[in-house]
Amino acid sequence: MAYKKYDLKKDERYLQLLSQSFPTIADASTEIINLEAIANLPKGTEHFLADIHGEYQAFQHVLKNASGNIKRKVNELFGDTLRSTEKRELCTLIYYPEQKLALVKREEKDIKDWYHITIYRLVEVCRDVSSKYTRSKVRKALPVDFSYIIQELLHEHADDKDKTDYVSAIISTIISTRRADDFIIAICEVIQRLVIDQLHILGDVYDRGPGAHIVMDTLKAYHTWDITWGNHDVLWMGAYAGNDACICNVIRIALRYANMTTIEDGYGINLIQLATFAMDAYANDPCEEFMPKVSKDNPLDERSKTLTAQMHKAISVMQFKIESQIISRHPEWKMDDRRLLNSIDYKKGTIKIKGKEYPMRSCNFPTIDPKNPDKLTKEEEAIIEKLHQSFTSSEKLRGHIRSLLRHGCMYNIFNHNLLYHASIPLTKDGELKEVELKPGLKLKGKELMYQTGMLIRSAFQVPTDEEGEEERDYAIDYFLYLWCGPDSPLFDKDKMATFERYFIADKETHQEEKGYYFSMRNDEKVVDMILDEFGVEQPNRHIINGHVPVHVVKGENPIKANGKLMVIDGGFSQAYHKETGIAGYTLVFHSRGFQLVQHEPFTSTEDAIERGTDIVSTMQIVEMNERRLRVEDTDKGRELRHQIDALKELLYAYRSGFLTEHERKNPPKI
Repeated sequence: MAYKKYDLKKDERYLQLLSQSFPTIADASTEIINLEAIANLPKGTEHFLADIHGEYQAFQHVLKNASGNIKRKVNELFGDTLRSTEKRELCTLIYYPEQKLALVKREEKDIKDWYHITIYRLVEVCRDVSSKYTRSKVRKALPVDFSYIIQELLHEHADDKDKTDYVSAIISTIISTRRADDFIIAICEVIQRLVIDQLHILGDVYDRGPGAHIVMDTLKAYHTWDITWGNHDVLWMGAYAGNDACICNVIRIALRYANMTTIEDGYGINLIQLATFAMDAYANDPCEEFMPKVSKDNPLDERSKTLTAQMHKAISVMQFKIESQIISRHPEWKMDDRRLLNSIDYKKGTIKIKGKEYPMRSCNFPTIDPKNPDKLTKEEEAIIEKLHQSFTSSEKLRGHIRSLLRHGCMYNIFNHNLLYHASIPLTKDGELKEVELKPGLKLKGKELMYQTGMLIRSAFQVPTDEEGEEERDYAIDYFLYLWCGPDSPLFDKDKMATFERYFIADKETHQEEKGYYFSMRNDEKVVDMILDEFGVEQPNRHIINGHVPVHVVKGENPIKANGKLMVIDGGFSQAYHKETGIAGYTLVFHSRGFQLVQHEPFTSTEDAIERGTDIVSTMQIVEMNERRLRVEDTDKGRELRHQIDALKELLYAYRSGFLTEHERKNPPKI
């Protein structure tokens, strides 16, 4: 064997450490063989989702069906050998095993025969989805109770009568010992676990929908996931960190969509004090502009609508006051024009914006002192103090924010794909724009995104000195800028026209001008420049975004820049369905290439279980590879190659006598 030149003396310390794990030539050789085998397996399937916005039922269903991947596997495996109804029933069982079993047992006359047939089919599906993994990885994914049995079934192909009898005996015993239900549930969960290797969330778990806390619980239990934070996630992070403007925004959005479940039931935050105050302060105010957006799935009676609208206005006024206070502390943000309470002529009922005067829809502000409009009343101060305490001390919210910090960042690079939620600030010439992150600190591109993430994390660190306390306080305030600041990479618009939409009828004031990124992201040169900035290597590199819904009904294409940029926010949120014409995009990246999946609205989990309905999805092939990608083509493959090279150097060190083989301190038990 020809060895390349190694600098053994230079690497001596590292080789000694490596030799502790691989003390003999046999150990090192075996590991090289193992790693080479892994490198030649097909790459695992990656699943990309964005802008879930609390729509937990649709989210959970898309996770369970892997954006149609399980259905595709079932169709490929059983083709014309099963009727379409049988394949649909099998898919539903895989998605919802416990619930579907309960229905089957009520309706099926010969349950033992059904068990036999179904277990055989499930084993075939499980064998197929596990084929791209090592036996070791599959074994780790198996439930303890059935690990041995599933391994035997997966690796025994019934090619002869003896094998057929062996497999049949295992399945018959599972049924006769009354473990069939438990086994079916276990193997269905294994299929769901193995069909997706890595889940990527491109931001905005929170707001609008009713179950962001359920989405977070689902993610916490998921095997492998990461998230690039969205503006709505950062808003909730700010609320937990103690930014009162973020707290008001979170409550305002919940009231606007009449979805209080996440706040009240999910995180145990009581809004009684706010409700009592609102009913009193706005008793004679119709609050028409604050009426909630109610869906058919979430109807409200007139009394509830009125109370919600009053609470909505009350928290909005507090929000505008607190936002103005924070903005006044940070002139470097250049957001003084957003202190709109100071621009109102309370006697005339008008407001001046950019030198132009507009009539107000309503000028009923019983809690505002025109001489000091940013000042909270004593009652408002008491409410904010209570809400602040509730958000910052919620144990459930703490756990979810910690998960976002543990699994999240402002951007991620994964297998030649650059992931971030919204944008990279650009100049009108298509160059990277410098943004003042902190007073005197201007950054752009990759460094801006990295340091923004570090600033976010500093809001949750315990300061050790006065400088650290100042850093933390600034970071907590900065959540507001990330939410609505003009150069925020999570927002990137000239303003957030919340106040204008509530109080000014003239729609010219409602316009929010997007940053240059959004008009230039279809330019391949600009996209290449951004990819170069982040060090994403060729070939077949991409940017994947969410944030801005793709308006399919208007003919907008989610694939941009000649296939180099993909936008997968198609509107998971029900509030966007009319606007976008669909109910979300998801993206699947498997060993053969990229598939973009366009989803129709999800009816309900009950429909999926009882009638076998699935999300109607349309798959669009974005990019297919000339050859099937293997693990060696991925980031993990590069890590494996480094490990293999290091082990080869260790082999050389042993065989050249530079290091001596030695026995394991704790030899493996036989």
